[in-house]
Amino acid sequence: MRQGILITIVFLFIISIGYGQVGHPADSLKTDSLRLKTQPKKSSADDVTGQYDFGDMLRFILHHGRPAPPDHNRSGITVVPNVAANPTIGGQLGIKAVAGRRLGNDPKTLFSTGATSASITTKGIIYFYINHNIFTPGNKFNFQGNLVAAKTVTPDYGYGIGRPVVGGSATDSVLGDPTHKVYPIHSHYYNFREKVYKNVAKNLFAGAGISYEIRDHIDAGNKTENATPSSVYNNRHGFPLDHYVAGGFLFNIEYITRDNPNRAYKGFFFDGGIRINQTWIGSTRNSLQFTTDVRKYFSLSPTHPEFVLALWNWGSYLASGEIPYLELPGTARDGTFRSGRGYTAQYYKGTQFNDTEAELRFPIMNNKFISGVIFGNLQSGNDEHGTKIFQQFQPGGGGGLRILFNKATRTNLALDYAWGRFGNKGFFLNLNESF
Repeated sequence: MRQGILITIVFLFIISIGYGQVGHPADSLKTDSLRLKTQPKKSSADDVTGQYDFGDMLRFILHHGRPAPPDHNRSGITVVPNVAANPTIGGQLGIKAVAGRRLGNDPKTLFSTGATSASITTKGIIYFYINHNIFTPGNKFNFQGNLVAAKTVTPDYGYGIGRPVVGGSATDSVLGDPTHKVYPIHSHYYNFREKVYKNVAKNLFAGAGISYEIRDHIDAGNKTENATPSSVYNNRHGFPLDHYVAGGFLFNIEYITRDNPNRAYKGFFFDGGIRINQTWIGSTRNSLQFTTDVRKYFSLSPTHPEFVLALWNWGSYLASGEIPYLELPGTARDGTFRSGRGYTAQYYKGTQFNDTEAELRFPIMNNKFISGVIFGNLQSGNDEHGTKIFQQFQPGGGGGLRILFNKATRTNLALDYAWGRFGNKGFFLNLNESF
């Protein structure tokens, strides 16, 4: 765990140096706050004049290209078919609504977002969720939360970072799964999470909350004792094979200067937290975890602010206690389930886990309707046959296109193709950037 904290500090130090060396447009929010009594001049990042999005395309098709009225106010709500695809879920069809706006009249207030979706996938997954990230006027408070109900199928490839199992018992080999065989785990999943942050200094928030992850009707397929990685883990760590509850308190510190959570052009984001699971509030086992989420955005062009280099480091480290197998930190186990493109969710996992990613985002069309990205990631974790975190790394990477869905909220459709090791590859289709 000390290594995880050290690499996060080093990462913060490096991007802080980079922030001082890379020039970028002046912060329009700060500029506007000094001129509240006059009409603020939009920065190139805020000015959507000349941009073309999905709504403009629909207007062209349905209204024969008739331009929008000059006083037309673009809605901050986007309702779209929830078409998605990735190796974990297969193909997905449903409906999704994404909303975004700045609350109040204070231009310093950060952008608020919310979303809801109901969907079904080709792998038999039924998923419903509501989430929100709301900043009250003047950023006095920030409310973050989600509600999930789902029937899921989780492909399991064993515990660890993919390092060969040397020696050990037969159950060690099953748990580490050196053949990378897939074990589908069926379950019903429910999650409630809510955190409240208070602004305690400029751009700095302190928060607390509670989270419950509940799974029942867990079925890993093979009923033979210790025949699957999940059954070996559960027997070793004292969890029932067919259900669990992970209930705990959340305490976080957050620092935010990024200009938009959907697609940031510039700024910095940091969230560091502690999760304390307790049996007296219903958790199956006690545990203590530390998490870090660090993101930095460099706008590389003053005239095309969406030309961006984005960096991300996410980590989760178990300090004490036990956590359920399906709650282990791993691939795509960040808050938005988007890390580690190139692999299925939880392809790699351990009690200590870290993922570092970089992405270059660039416009392709002058009207910004289509943009492109190239990206790469490195994942590291521990296992139960001697591998320590940051001892073994697994790479992934790829590229993709972005289609501008709503220029008012910077909502876009993300189409990525990514590769990983051990034959992993796949198409990833989602709304908004991965980070």
